[in-house]
Formats: sequence, C-alpha cells, structure tokens
Amino acid sequence: MRAGETYSLYDRLMSLPEGLTGEILNCQLHAQPRPSGSHMGVESALQIELGGPFDRGRDGPGGWRILMEPEIHFLRDQEVCVPDLAGWRRKRLPQLPRGQRFEVVPDWVCEILLPSTESKDRQIKMPIYARYLVGFAWLVDPLHGTLEGFALEIEGWRQLGTWRGNETIAVPPFDAVQISLRDLWT
Repeated sequence: MRAGETYSLYDRLMSLPEGLTGEILNCQLHAQPRPSGSHMGVESALQIELGGPFDRGRDGPGGWRILMEPEIHFLRDQEVCVPDLAGWRRKRLPQLPRGQRFEVVPDWVCEILLPSTESKDRQIKMPIYARYLVGFAWLVDPLHGTLEGFALEIEGWRQLGTWRGNETIAVPPFDAVQISLRDLWT
C-alpha cells in the first residue's frame, strides 16, 4: 500500500492468500482455510442429491439453481457471505452473474458445520441470513450426523426439525424429493 492509500474490507478480502476463504460479516473480515476432505464430501453429496432433481429437473420438479460456495453480496462489497451451498428459484435468478458477486438474495442456504466454524455459522451467519430474508436454511453437522432445517418467519427462524444418522428425509424447501442422510456421511 502506498502512502495515503486505504484498502476497503473487500479489497482486503480479495487480497487474502490462496487457500483462504473470506467473508465480511457484520463489518468484520473473517477468513478460514479451505474446507477439509470430509466437509467437501458432504458438500458434494448434497450438491448431487439436490442438483439433479431441483437444479436439472431429473426425477424432480426442477426450477432451482443450486451452487457451491457462491459469494453473496447482501450489501455490495460490505456484507459478503459464502455459504457452503445456496439455492435460488430460477424465476428469481434466471441467469448467473458474469462475475463472482451474487447480488440476489438466495431462497435457501446450507452451512456444513465444523468445530472451527460452527459458532460463526450459528451465531453470526444465521442472523445475517434472517436479516436479508433468506427463506430457508440448513445446518449440516457431519461429525454428529445431523441435518437441521429452518424456515424464516416474521419473528425469526423456526426450526423444522433435526434429522440424524441414516434417516431418509424430505425437508423444505426441497421436500418434493427424499434424501438419504446415509449418502451424506459415506
């Protein structure tokens, strides 16, 4: 940085070293290493389970875009979240942005919990998602083998349920198709 220059939080986020993912949450820069293999395994399994029927319309209703780790700008360059997965109804996001910034609020987000990120996901990101009116959220904990579903209501998040182990589930907004939790943990 040259004398007299200042960097915005977003400039700092963009200059993070390779291998780190950054977010701007409540006016603070948060950085964490790229996910572990087990985390990526769950993320990929969910992408497959939801992407076929909802994104591609294979054996399901279609009508969605399901993406891994999009950079969501709730406020351009000021409130930037990177959920593990996010989904938009296609009528709300008919085309993908040309750059990395997604400025349309998703209809659904999913965070995969790790010991190093669980408190941030629950205590910082979930309130942000509610503030910007994300309709549904899932919290998936691969260590404990659980999936928690939430729906946004006027007074805040309403927990739809917690599912464990090897159950076969149908959770809004993707309750048109059943998902085997066993496929997420293997």
